[in-house]
Amino acid sequence: MTATLIQRTASAYTYPLLIKNMFLAPVVDNPDQEIVYRDHLRYTYRDFRQRVHRLANALTAVGVKPGDTVAVMDWDSHRYLECFFAVPMLGAVLHTINVRLSPEQILYTIDHAEDDYLLINDEFLPVIEQIKGRIDTVKRYVLLTDLDNPPATAIPLAGEYEDLLSRADDHFDFEDFDENTRATTFYTTGTTGMPKGVYFSHRQLVLHTLGNLAAFGTATHQGRFHQQDVYLPLTPMFHVHAWGMPYVATSLGVKQVYPGKYAPGPILQLIAREGATFSHCVPTIMHMLINHPSFEEIDLSRWKVLIGGSALTKAMCQKVLNRGADIFTGYGMSETCPILTVAHVHRDDLESDEEVALRCKTGRPIPLVQLRLVDEQMNDIPKNGEEVGELVVRAPWLTQGYLKDQRNSENLWKGGYLHTGDVANINPENYVTITDRIKDVIKTGGEWLSSLELEDVIGLHPAVAEVAVIGMSDKKWGERPLALVVTKKDATPPTPRQLVSHINQFIEKGLLSKQAMLLKVRVVESIDKTSVGKIDKKTLRVKHLG
Repeated sequence: MTATLIQRTASAYTYPLLIKNMFLAPVVDNPDQEIVYRDHLRYTYRDFRQRVHRLANALTAVGVKPGDTVAVMDWDSHRYLECFFAVPMLGAVLHTINVRLSPEQILYTIDHAEDDYLLINDEFLPVIEQIKGRIDTVKRYVLLTDLDNPPATAIPLAGEYEDLLSRADDHFDFEDFDENTRATTFYTTGTTGMPKGVYFSHRQLVLHTLGNLAAFGTATHQGRFHQQDVYLPLTPMFHVHAWGMPYVATSLGVKQVYPGKYAPGPILQLIAREGATFSHCVPTIMHMLINHPSFEEIDLSRWKVLIGGSALTKAMCQKVLNRGADIFTGYGMSETCPILTVAHVHRDDLESDEEVALRCKTGRPIPLVQLRLVDEQMNDIPKNGEEVGELVVRAPWLTQGYLKDQRNSENLWKGGYLHTGDVANINPENYVTITDRIKDVIKTGGEWLSSLELEDVIGLHPAVAEVAVIGMSDKKWGERPLALVVTKKDATPPTPRQLVSHINQFIEKGLLSKQAMLLKVRVVESIDKTSVGKIDKKTLRVKHLG
């Protein structure tokens, strides 16, 4: 193909897509707006900008230079937000460590990412003390603390965060560099093997931010994220940049509220006290909030909450809607930065049950996302809302591979599309519905049975608090579904016969395959979750199937 490239004037400035340009030239300049950290601290955007400059100077004084990797172990805080900007703006790489991993996994990620510096909350000092003798790459440590008198530690510290900032200059000249420079690294919490490192450039994070500004800002009436919102993230900042939404919130200049360590009571108090109107979380966090007494007491009529990470069940959706909140689904994964689709309600003529079903779908692609539904040979599958295949994707913000892992990188990008590993259907209106993970599909009597659809239906039973469905071996059928059920407090556990009778109503309506009648049921005390709150089906299979 022959194309005509634009002519460039010698003195023209080629504006690079760098994080600094979202920081120095935000969509909305709102210097007096607030950033709040729990009940511990509040300051203005004017202060925030000065603190980011101070942090850049402090890190430089400690020894950080372009190309270094700076790791952070902290709860969701103003400090983390400052690191989201200052570290990559220096030309360094921000490694957001998953603090819920085991010490051995944390050690693996530190060494694999080749972290040069580590900013660590005092709560995690015992973890690092336990593995420090085997950490080969970290040169210096910086303490993060909310305490006046932090605990003593054997770890040699370069200083305490606030003290270093107080002694640093409040102006730093952030230089331009290639927009394809790596800005962040973090590790997936997959259910097989050690965590895999994914990485994103400045260009990718800027485009992801702009894509989400367009997707959420142009919604007609539901699920909007706009300049008058109050943002309170409930997805850990170590996990996929808290879905990238802190960058969106900062670009919009909205009030931001960071909750620190997650606990349902304080979170609900923050929502009420600070007037939070936009949050995002996994269903596990929402389940925790729903079951706290304050959930029924505070005004949630202005609260919008995006659910991702796992399927939003109709029962959970309806319960939150009944409290006046606006709940809806988004979809993505660690490898996709992450947001790919959002389930905005685009019609006013839907019946209540139709609207709930739409909100629980995986959603429609946001701008610049191209989705395909394919079979094993990468042939397209019709978008009729019924036929299923693997979801593959192209977008400008997808990880270009796994860090130092060429084999898995090639498998991820086989055929030139990123393979999500998710089984889905797409309807004629372009709404995606994830029906399962490829590895979690239950193959019963030659048919595919969706564990997610079964979980959704079983979750509607009035005695069921949580449910996970896994496939168990069966000589006759190949596999049959096993439902692991946690019952609601003070409820009588449903018998297998009662649950089969319950799901039979949905089979008769054509909403479930007849193979669902093969269901076996086991009542359990709890359902194992991954470090980011997803149902851990690998652990469940080992624990309950041996």
